[in-house]
Amino acid sequence: MGILDGRTAIITGAAGGIGRACARRFAEEGASLVLADISAGGLTAIKEEIAAAGGTAVTVLCDVAQEDQIDEVVEAAIRELGGIDILANIAQGAMGDMAYLEGTSKKQALDSYITGPLQSMLFMQKCLPHMKAQGYGRIINTASHSVVRGEPGFAAYVMAKGAVMALSRTASQEWGRHGIVTNTFLPVIRTPAYDLTEQGKAAAKMIEAQNPSGRFGTAYEDCAPVVAFLASEGAGYLNGQVIGVDGGMTLIA
Repeated sequence: MGILDGRTAIITGAAGGIGRACARRFAEEGASLVLADISAGGLTAIKEEIAAAGGTAVTVLCDVAQEDQIDEVVEAAIRELGGIDILANIAQGAMGDMAYLEGTSKKQALDSYITGPLQSMLFMQKCLPHMKAQGYGRIINTASHSVVRGEPGFAAYVMAKGAVMALSRTASQEWGRHGIVTNTFLPVIRTPAYDLTEQGKAAAKMIEAQNPSGRFGTAYEDCAPVVAFLASEGAGYLNGQVIGVDGGMTLIA
């Protein structure tokens, strides 16, 4: 038996990177899944992989910036799996074009907000009645180590990730009495996105060189097990916490 045996989970951003790794790990730990992403091809691939290993996964095409599509994901979980025990908000807006604080536009700020804390909040709100009714829930949100140390040139992104942390902490205080715990993880993890540009490849080399662990962690081996634990019954007394999954690059007091 796995640590998520018999549980149902929604995972956003499930077609690639950390989301895909979490989908694999959750399925291996026994969870039945609703996988949401904007990439139809990526969803098909991970669904087939999980099915081949004997797992259960339902896929829903979802742009998290569209509230009606968020509704479809939650409705699919209830209709197909009969409930929602776990919400893993892995999908988040990208860092976008570089812009220092004095040059950050309203559009950049709103785009980061809509695809970050706002969509995370909407997913949480729509899952709440189901979690509250059963007296059990695990919510895992994704932020960034840049919130702790700052990230010059990406003001909108950092602002949005700080809001995700604040959202999680507020939920922990309001919803904990219902058996629902909410935590945030800050990943510094090697994903395929780093290989798309020369700038990304250079950043990956820099992170590997600077990481106290002497390497750049991977999504499946290093990050997914942490998220799976946060989704498990064993994390029931871990609430409102911020956890760096980064090899020691960010020390959170």
